Amino acid sequence: MSRPLNIVFAGTPEFAARHLEALLGSEHKIVAVLTQPDRRAGRGNRLQHSAVKALALDADLSVLQPNTLKQSDATESLVALNADLMVVVAYGLILPAEVLGIPRLGCINVHASLLPRWRGAAPIQRAIEAGDTETGVSIMMMEAGLDTGPVLMMRRLPIIEKHTAGSLQAELSGLGAAALLDTLTNIDALLGAAAPQNHSDATYASKIDKREALVDWTDKAHNIARRIRAFHPAPGCYAFLDGDRVKIACASSLDSPHQAAAGEILSADNSGIRVACGEGVLIISEAQMPGAKPQSAATLLNGHQSRLQPGRCFSRAGSD
Repeated sequence: MSRPLNIVFAGTPEFAARHLEALLGSEHKIVAVLTQPDRRAGRGNRLQHSAVKALALDADLSVLQPNTLKQSDATESLVALNADLMVVVAYGLILPAEVLGIPRLGCINVHASLLPRWRGAAPIQRAIEAGDTETGVSIMMMEAGLDTGPVLMMRRLPIIEKHTAGSLQAELSGLGAAALLDTLTNIDALLGAAAPQNHSDATYASKIDKREALVDWTDKAHNIARRIRAFHPAPGCYAFLDGDRVKIACASSLDSPHQAAAGEILSADNSGIRVACGEGVLIISEAQMPGAKPQSAATLLNGHQSRLQPGRCFSRAGSD
């Protein structure tokens, strides 16, 4: 029999907000929300709330935004809440060992991978980039190691050819929210049967470095196409054409032999811009020129036909 729990929720981006929203519609009580400090963003460089903070304020919840949880005042604030459980979803700050032991039942984390595969900061992007055919969410007990705790529940989801990081994240957020509620309903039994991870099978999903988004045309076309999907919408893969930075929003690969130099445009029509790679051909169906919105290949050809003629070349160097 489930019972209402007093929960501290810790999270920051939209993915986490989806889980907080699910908790707000449940029987459980959110006693406080932890989220990262407001950051400056946008053209005006103004301080902006995280997605979690915006939702928490709308729900009239208490919001805490410490720069770190390693200081005694932050720890004391958490102790005073007398929570049964802390739920952590993409919070972005390290939880010290003393914080993990504060809630009566400990801390659980919703992680967007099938642990122990893709521990770390960018599991969704790395799964697509690696060509995985399946991913999911894992609900785990938190411990001092990075995503190393025992798994309470796991939900699986196929990765299909059209998935980008953005679309896959949206599906996983719904899957994770439902799994979280199921976990809370059966928390006592799941805690008693938590399965340790096989650490020898672990892989690490390192944080995305923007330099990775620069297309390497000497790579295989299918690797480039996967990376474009993995890095969409952010940071977004790009290359240079005539010194201008061109962001590639959507592309596919073709296993077709050619004799052209890597980066050379082979052909361009309304169906796509075909570019030679180290192996195979990349077909760009949507891209963004400087100062413009993302456009289809057909629209790009209307405005930039002379620049997209066969024989012209994309490069890795430009005005940046």
